[in-house]
Amino acid sequence: MRLHRLDITAFGPFGGAQKVDFDELSSAGLFLLHGPTGAGKTSVLDAVCFALYGAVPGARQSGQGLGLRSDHAAPATRTEIRLELTVAGRRLEITRQPPWERPKKRGAGTTTDKAQSWLREYDASAGAWKDLSRSHQEIGEEITQLLGMSREQFCQVVLLPQGDFARFLRADAEARGKLLGRLFDTHRYAEVEERLAERRRSAEAEVRSGDAALLADAHRMQQEAGNTVEVPLPDVAPGDPGLAESILTWAAVARSTARERLTIAHCARTAAESAQAAADRMLDDVREVARLQRRFTEARERAARLEERADAHREAQARMERARKAEAVAPALDLREVAEAEHRRAAAEEAHARAALPETFGDAGAPGLAAAARKAAEELGGLESARRAERRLAQLATERASLDRQERADDDVLQEADGWLATWEDTRAGIEARIEAAQEATTRAEQLAVRREPALKRLGAARQRDQFAQDTDHAHERALASRERATGARAHWLDLKEQRLKGIAAELAAGLVVGQPCAVCGATEHPAPARKVAGHVDRETEERALAAYQRADEQRTEDERRLGVVREALAAATAEAGDTPTAQLADQAEELERQHTEARAAASALHAAREAREQAERERERRLAAQQEAARRVASRASLRDALDREKASLERDLEQARGSAKTVSARAGQLERRAALLTEAADAVRAAEDTAQRLKNADARLADAAFRAGFDTPREAAAALLDDAAHRELQRRLDVWQSEDAAVRTVLAEADTAAAAQQPPADLRAAEQSAESAARRLRAAASARDAATRRCAELDALSARATRAVRRLAPLREEYDRVARLAGLAAGTSADNERKMRLESYVLAARLEQVAAAATVRLRRMSSGRYTLVHSDDRAGRGRSGLGLHVVDAWTGRERDTATLSGGETFFASLALALGLADVVTDEAGGVRLDTLFIDEGFGSLDDQTLDEVLDVLDSLRERDRSVGIVSHVADLRRRIHAQLEVVKGRTGSVVRQRGTGGS
Repeated sequence: MRLHRLDITAFGPFGGAQKVDFDELSSAGLFLLHGPTGAGKTSVLDAVCFALYGAVPGARQSGQGLGLRSDHAAPATRTEIRLELTVAGRRLEITRQPPWERPKKRGAGTTTDKAQSWLREYDASAGAWKDLSRSHQEIGEEITQLLGMSREQFCQVVLLPQGDFARFLRADAEARGKLLGRLFDTHRYAEVEERLAERRRSAEAEVRSGDAALLADAHRMQQEAGNTVEVPLPDVAPGDPGLAESILTWAAVARSTARERLTIAHCARTAAESAQAAADRMLDDVREVARLQRRFTEARERAARLEERADAHREAQARMERARKAEAVAPALDLREVAEAEHRRAAAEEAHARAALPETFGDAGAPGLAAAARKAAEELGGLESARRAERRLAQLATERASLDRQERADDDVLQEADGWLATWEDTRAGIEARIEAAQEATTRAEQLAVRREPALKRLGAARQRDQFAQDTDHAHERALASRERATGARAHWLDLKEQRLKGIAAELAAGLVVGQPCAVCGATEHPAPARKVAGHVDRETEERALAAYQRADEQRTEDERRLGVVREALAAATAEAGDTPTAQLADQAEELERQHTEARAAASALHAAREAREQAERERERRLAAQQEAARRVASRASLRDALDREKASLERDLEQARGSAKTVSARAGQLERRAALLTEAADAVRAAEDTAQRLKNADARLADAAFRAGFDTPREAAAALLDDAAHRELQRRLDVWQSEDAAVRTVLAEADTAAAAQQPPADLRAAEQSAESAARRLRAAASARDAATRRCAELDALSARATRAVRRLAPLREEYDRVARLAGLAAGTSADNERKMRLESYVLAARLEQVAAAATVRLRRMSSGRYTLVHSDDRAGRGRSGLGLHVVDAWTGRERDTATLSGGETFFASLALALGLADVVTDEAGGVRLDTLFIDEGFGSLDDQTLDEVLDVLDSLRERDRSVGIVSHVADLRRRIHAQLEVVKGRTGSVVRQRGTGGS
């Protein structure tokens, strides 16, 4: 990295614009930055840091944002830092403007502008600057990636603060570890320690959980075994050694005892089953004898009951015989009852018909009643013409009412037509206004449609811009990761290559042949050829590492190419969409879409408005025609009304004569119809009563003759002996039941085995049942004991198998826990195998500190005329941990002592050598980025002339590596020794810079 030019405006103590030409200052290799206290020397370095990282060094971060602005600057002058530099072969220009509180352009007060950043690159082929980015994040990532250092590392490596390194020399191991950890980013090793500790805790929890589950299974086995196992369960806890073996041993004893108890229970159940079978057979025999004895006793009792009911049975048989004889008289009895019922009904109808007739017909016979009915019918036929006249008169009333309704309807039509036609002009004007509004909306919709399409395209481009921005971030992350992997692979390859070169003698010795010359020295004798040591790196290993590095580098190139493609797409989308936020464009497009939708909705009413106009015109024509038609009907309705009135008067005169005393012709006709019907009904009833009386007389004669022939003295005796169907069925059922019961009793008493059982003593069923029940209880108890023993064996087998599986499953976990615990102890420095109690991060930092001490010693020996050498010490401090000790070896005394014992001047050039050595190591760690510009801050006033010359010689020697070094100091002697100078002069209006190169002011 080489600085070319720095422009400072309204920054820190600088109220105006200041320019620093580093190319002119660096031409001498060594330049001086000086000025009075508070003038702003450090602010120049702050400006460089702010331009690169957007922030000043950590100790002055309280001045970020608005605090960076100069109090001497004019209100209209904006704070700006512009830095031009070359890094990784690329010439870049970085411009940064922090947040700025400026006066408002309109009105009083101030407003705050956001921070802005620009990154440009010089294109030598085109001879012009090319914009790269205006994103704070992208610029920060790009600069960090190119420099390979964070802001903290840059401030330690490029802006060398001597005071910090002086404190570093006197600090304890913990303070050195914090500084080195920030510079070399070794927190990942601390994360490895924490990860191992976490894995140890997790593995320990899993082992303890497995032990707890195994112990729970053991307690369940103890519960299942009960008091059958004489050996107690071992008293162990989760995590105790030997827990699994002791539980499995106890489980084997419990299973063996349970199997013995199962065999005993099985034998006891077999004996109980045999005893129960014998008791069941005896019970079945006793039950059969008892059944037969009960059967014989019940049959004897049933025979006695039949004997008691014998007289009733004989009476029922006689009653059934008389009923069979009476059945021959039943038809005559039914016929006489039917004839008597018909006669009573006919007599009642005759009396009812005569009661409805006038008293003049009370004694009339059937012929007289029939003649009177015919006379009434003849009078009824003469009223037919009067009925037609009455119906016509009703029609005339209906027609007159219809004329009245039509007249009222025509009046309504005329009034409605007059009212509607009176508003016609207003209606037509309203419809015309609707048509004009719809036509204007149509025009507006067409105009909005023209504006809507570009807005939608720009919104789509903005969304693509946002998506490409996310893709750019992802691609940038992948490129950074690829670059880190390629750097790591390169470092690994270089390490292997260095190791191979160190052991190349053993590799050449492997090809020596006795008597043949050596390819290196030419000797034919090889008395002590080099041997390969452990971990020797051969050619194949180096080539594999080189191939891995080449693949990683190719992946890095591909990821950077993809990043470039995505950035081009982002630039294209940004060019189309502009800088307007997507949400704002979406709101604009939505507003246009809403206005367009409203305009189209309003324009869609045009067709409806035109149809409304046509419909209104048709309605006007219809109402005019209806008005004219109603007027014509009113004129023709008057003559029709007069004709109807004349016809009505004529019909009313004729009907008055035909009605007589009745109100209407229909009422008179009804009177005659009822009289004729009553007379006809009475004549029929008289004839029916006479016929039924004759049939009843004939039925009485036939009934008397049938009763005599059946053996009854009178018809009444035959009727009493007759049974209805229900009584006949009941009597027959009783006779059948008695006969069936008698046959069943005789059959049971005739059975041989039943009679033989009756001769035996009474069966003792209760004793047999008690014996069988006792045998069943003994069998159930034996079966329950056998089932319990079976379940116990099965449960113990299952639990033992599960415990065995758990022990096998826990074995790898125990091994993993032991291995992880061993690694975690080593990494944390708590293991006995870690003799120096050194943590993993401290071990890595010790290696880095050893490299820094070696690099610093090269310059320290020259500054101290070969007296001092910095060495790393990993001795433990008391009972603490070791690893970050730093000692100085004094060649004059030959003794090694702590760096805290150095004097002020010695501490200065030791810290300067340490800073330069650290810069070399961090630079190599960052991927070998070349640092062509360095700054060294203060400390030169503590040196004598000779030491100062030696220190300046060392700094001047940096030019051999094409570096330029800027010294920040108050020492007046340096102004005479160093010709290239940058002076900061303070004044009331702010500080200014004055530059003097090798050629003059």
